[in-house]
Amino acid sequence: MHALITGGAGFIGSHLADAYLARGWRVSVIDNLSTGDRANLDPRATLYETDIRDERAAALVAELKPDVVSHHAAQMDVRRSVADPAFDADVNVTGSARLLQACAENGVKRFVFASSGGAIYGDPVAVPQDETHPLAPMSPYGCAKLSVEHYLDYFRLVHGLSTVALRYANVYGPRQNAKGEAGVVAIFAGRLLAGEAVTVNGTGEQTRDYVFIDDVVAANVAAAEGSWHGAFNVGTGVETSVNALHAAMARLAGSTTPPVHAAAKLGEQMRSVLDASRLRSMANLASPVTLVDGLASTLAWFRRKTG
Repeated sequence: MHALITGGAGFIGSHLADAYLARGWRVSVIDNLSTGDRANLDPRATLYETDIRDERAAALVAELKPDVVSHHAAQMDVRRSVADPAFDADVNVTGSARLLQACAENGVKRFVFASSGGAIYGDPVAVPQDETHPLAPMSPYGCAKLSVEHYLDYFRLVHGLSTVALRYANVYGPRQNAKGEAGVVAIFAGRLLAGEAVTVNGTGEQTRDYVFIDDVVAANVAAAEGSWHGAFNVGTGVETSVNALHAAMARLAGSTTPPVHAAAKLGEQMRSVLDASRLRSMANLASPVTLVDGLASTLAWFRRKTG
């Protein structure tokens, strides 16, 4: 098997590269390195430094003719999507549509798309949110992810491309970037281990579903090897507040510095938690890694990195 991973030098994509290589697959990566890092990649993976919007990306699909395309390249900053919706759509919608067209034209057997559970569902009308939950994105980023899911259906129904979307909860784990607009776990880890105060936006009672990278990788491997289509949640079904997350991480890091509260983010969802039992049952996946175990592994990685 030959897998092409867009965004493969990033946090999630590089873990997928490792998993596919471990299965004996050939792995190619497209990444413009705007947020990814060459150091994340196993040298056995071939990196092509380009943007998914460039003609070179479509040409690479035609040249490499991968069996599976795992599409993780994205403009992933929700706040930037609010500030510049056109840029977000250019990367996340137009770039994805070009990639899908290249896959359909070049015999790609399977297309796996990294979607977003929290961003697509919006504030919950029921929890945990399953795949039948109403779709009400609260940001251009969420609108873009939902739009690409519709493109997946189009290319499957009209062009016969086998497609599937994985709607992620809040993914965390080793290699997550703590700089800029990154996941809250990575930001907290960097500050706690440096003995600095953590900033919590708003009351800290907003909740999220934190899913460890290993569970996300397992879902992707199953999706790449499967033939089912549609959209599937990838999460734990466990709701954790930002305050509770900070408390758990502070205990593991040995920090007693209290958090500093700042103004709430404009338009931020107060709750998000995903019911991922459908995919877990269909793909016979293991129970999710507990938050305490996942945080311990993540903090251990950050310690090694900064030590």
